[in-house]
Parts: sequence; C-alpha cells; structure tokens
Amino acid sequence: MLVLPGSQGFTPEAGCDEAGRGCLAGPVCAAAVILPDGWTHPMLNDSKQLSRKKRELLREIIEREALHWAVAMVAPEEIDRINILQASITAMHRALDQLAVSPALILVDGNKFRTYKDIPHRTEIKGDGRFVSIAAASILAKTHRDEFMETLHSLFPEYHWNQNAGYPTKSHRAAIHEFGITEHHRKSFRLLPGQLAIW
Repeated sequence: MLVLPGSQGFTPEAGCDEAGRGCLAGPVCAAAVILPDGWTHPMLNDSKQLSRKKRELLREIIEREALHWAVAMVAPEEIDRINILQASITAMHRALDQLAVSPALILVDGNKFRTYKDIPHRTEIKGDGRFVSIAAASILAKTHRDEFMETLHSLFPEYHWNQNAGYPTKSHRAAIHEFGITEHHRKSFRLLPGQLAIW
C-alpha cells in the first residue's frame, strides 16, 4: 500500500524522482511534486510498472491536481562533466527550484541526495513504489523525458529514440555502431561493448 502525502508529519511534502539515468543518449530528467495531503489515485504506481497509456493518463491527472509540480533536465554534456549521479541530483534540485513554495520535507527515490536549502530530506530505496508523492514524480519525469526523446527522434530517426528513449537496447547500439554518435550521446558512458573510443 502506498504511503499518502502528509502522513510523514511534514506539510507540504515534495516527492522527487528522475528518469533516464541509465540511458546512452539524451538528458536525465527529474520531477518534484507536491500533492494535497491524503491524495492518491487507484492507477498510481511506480512508472516502470505502468503502461505508456496509463502513464500519460496519470500525467494529466497529476499535473491538474497537484498543488505544485516542476520538471528539470540536465543535458548530456553536463552529465559527462559532473557524472550521472551528480547530474541526477542536480536535476532534482533544479526541479525543486521551480516550485512556487518550499516543501517542509523532500522524499527522494533511491539512496543518494545532496541537502537542498537545509530542508529535511529522506532517501527511500524503491520509493517510487512505496510513496505516492515519489510515484507521481516518477511518472512526470518519465513522461516528460519520453516526450523530449520523441522530439529528438524526429531529428535522428536512425536511433529509434521514440521506441528506446535512449536506453542501451540492441537496436540502439547497432545504430551507434553503424552511424556513430550525436551531440545527444553521453560520451562518458560505455556506448558499445569493448569500446575504446568512437568519436
């Protein structure tokens, strides 16, 4: 059973999560969501457990019914410069920066975070499947990033980013092998098995 917003004794509570951490191309995207105390929805779950159609439906509901929400991205060149963990946390901080109010508590999916403005925070392993606010953030991060990758797909259709969203699928790696890399690929990642240098 998902833990409802406000039940941790801090109001307002912001849930944070990221999408795209394991991708070979594209930005890492993070969302911060403040929901009304006690809010939930019967379809809500970790975004990875939901169909694309359900994620899109929930995105509309969350964006309409959340008290505040924001999405932020960190581009591949910055990921390469500061590493993917720091980029993921930076994206969460930038999403929090955009909220119209400061939360009293930040709930973060995973086990790593940097203190944000001296606001109390808790990291929660598999929090996107346990806390409503984190689950909502995971849905916004995933759907906004997928939408961005579909836009990039129209410019670079040979990589099939509308299907793989930049993740290291067999077809994505085959396209890298055939066509090389773009400015949207993360050069600090192992893009091909046995890679030494491909740029």
